[in-house]
Amino acid sequence: MESENKTGKYFLALALIMLILGLVFGVLAATNYIHPGYSKSWLNFSQLRPIHVSCIVFFILIGASGCVYSGLNFIAPNKIKKPISFIQLGLWLIAIFLILFAYLNSEFGGREYWEFPPKYSIIIAAAWLLFLINFIRVVIKIKKWPVYIWMWMTGIFFFLLTFSENYLWEFPYFREHFVKDMTIQWKVNGSLVGSWNQLVYGTAMFLMEKLTENKKGAKSNLAFRMYFLGLANLMFNWGHHIYTLPTENYIRYVSYIVSMTEWIFLARIIYMFRQTLNEAEKLSHHFPYRFLFASEIWVFLNLMLSLIMSIPAFNLYTHGTQITVAHAMGTTIGINSMILFGACFEFLRRNNSSILKPSKILNFFFWMTQISLFVFWITLIIIGINRGLWQMGPQTDSFSTMMANQSSLFEIFVIAGILLMIAMIAIAVALLNTFFRDTFLKAKVN
Repeated sequence: MESENKTGKYFLALALIMLILGLVFGVLAATNYIHPGYSKSWLNFSQLRPIHVSCIVFFILIGASGCVYSGLNFIAPNKIKKPISFIQLGLWLIAIFLILFAYLNSEFGGREYWEFPPKYSIIIAAAWLLFLINFIRVVIKIKKWPVYIWMWMTGIFFFLLTFSENYLWEFPYFREHFVKDMTIQWKVNGSLVGSWNQLVYGTAMFLMEKLTENKKGAKSNLAFRMYFLGLANLMFNWGHHIYTLPTENYIRYVSYIVSMTEWIFLARIIYMFRQTLNEAEKLSHHFPYRFLFASEIWVFLNLMLSLIMSIPAFNLYTHGTQITVAHAMGTTIGINSMILFGACFEFLRRNNSSILKPSKILNFFFWMTQISLFVFWITLIIIGINRGLWQMGPQTDSFSTMMANQSSLFEIFVIAGILLMIAMIAIAVALLNTFFRDTFLKAKVN
């Protein structure tokens, strides 16, 4: 029976709150983008966008932390040092408050994805260092690590390393050389995504093992080949981000091959695990299975898009367009969020009891999430194609005219975003309701 150490649950609950905030501010930012100035009296696009991005990034990082703690508590019950984890959680709360307050007061100073004043990054780094210490304390006593522990370890360590590298621009040696500065920043963004992908994909591996009760898959040669490809992806797949900068061609080719093979192996492993599920297991773990299967579909969809984006000739058209945004949304929402949702349905339950059993309303919001996300994703791609053709063509029309001609597509984009927000918030609220009812109402009864 699983221990009732609820460390991971608190992180997952905070992550879901950040997701809700991120979705709301994302829709506000999108609406502001196509109708400039509608919220200028209280929040403008330059504030809404970084609030949205930061909240979603925090959702993934805090959610992944909660998944790792929940997984460790299942593997090694009561070995997590609670004081360390709760100090870590407290530091995250302080950082979130200060960062959002800074954005609301138009206080910036950072770079892409981390546009808040750099001084607040010290709090995040401290929280992550505590995470690393707590993690090592537990796993160092576990013999014969399955692949997901290696993936978690890699993700935690490399995030801390790359997050520190993200602030090299603070030093004049890097900041005063444009190409060097841009290369490091774009490299960092790619590697940071690779770091949290290790955490999220490791969670997917753990969940599939737990659902199937098949412990061989996470220790197979194929699983470890995927791990090493993922590690190479983390270190080298950033190459396609710097196609427009003066650099060596071999960097682009290596990054293209490595990143693509890593995604293929991930999809193959999930598919192989899925084959072992019988009907009873599917029903028993209905929503964890369903969300993991949805993430598999989004892996393939984003794989096709990535193949195009990573080809230098096509990258000239896609770079800096809404296609890049579509790829980011497909990865963040379609893959990472689906896996984290599946994890929440599995981890936010008491011992072996089942929560949120299949119901018509949850089924409805699940499909509403998938359909609205696909419309959202495909609309961004179409807008990006039109913009790419314009910026690489003769440009007979002005930029404003080109964008105005796509107004109907932007309207579809916003409507799909609103529907996506409603569906995902409904699922998140259902999960939070279960968490608060289980954590606080039961505490009062006891």
